[in-house]
Amino acid sequence: MKHITDIFFDLDHTLWDFDKNSEITYSIIFNKLDLAVDLSEFLRAYKQINLDLWKLFRNDLIDKETLRYKRLHDTFKAINLTVTDGVIYTIADEYVYHLSQQTHLLDGALALLDYLKPKYKLHIITNGFAEVQVGKLKNTNLDAYFDVVINSEMAGVKKPNPIIFEKALQMANAPKENSLMIGDSYEADVLGALNYGIEAICYNYHNETLPNHIHHVNHLEELIQIL
Repeated sequence: MKHITDIFFDLDHTLWDFDKNSEITYSIIFNKLDLAVDLSEFLRAYKQINLDLWKLFRNDLIDKETLRYKRLHDTFKAINLTVTDGVIYTIADEYVYHLSQQTHLLDGALALLDYLKPKYKLHIITNGFAEVQVGKLKNTNLDAYFDVVINSEMAGVKKPNPIIFEKALQMANAPKENSLMIGDSYEADVLGALNYGIEAICYNYHNETLPNHIHHVNHLEELIQIL
């Protein structure tokens, strides 16, 4: 990896602890709205529903508003709880605000960034909503680590579309042969980067079975040994 000068990170499930922060956010919202929801039951259903809908969103099969509505509607339906559309839209709006205020990072994230910052130029490529991702970076002080931050709304396309990688490298003035992508999504981050022509390492947050030729780590600290 001595040829690498620029490292591009995903944010959610890679550095920022989406699952913990999302749990805290829903707890705040349900208490605020005085909703009698079993949080553990809700989250068990929500996690897979949200992942499946994000895949559809990533492939432009649904839009942003459909994602925001359906992940709640379908979860409440799955746990047999009747909630009006008005309440669902209220929760969706509250979620966007409160989520970006949460500051939990994944284990080893700060140690990794502190190690990498003097050695490489660091950047973010994220499919997350612009208004949320900016807040996440600011409120965790992660913004100080990154030179370029690009989201799918800025790029007009989402990972794994090669255009978002091309725009990110252009903004960072980073050559393909000296660039590396690190992220949790095999499809969006890893295959997206490899198909564009840059190297990639999968942070296997989801404990997936990956093809043998895919470079991956199971803990962020392992990247210190590689980089």
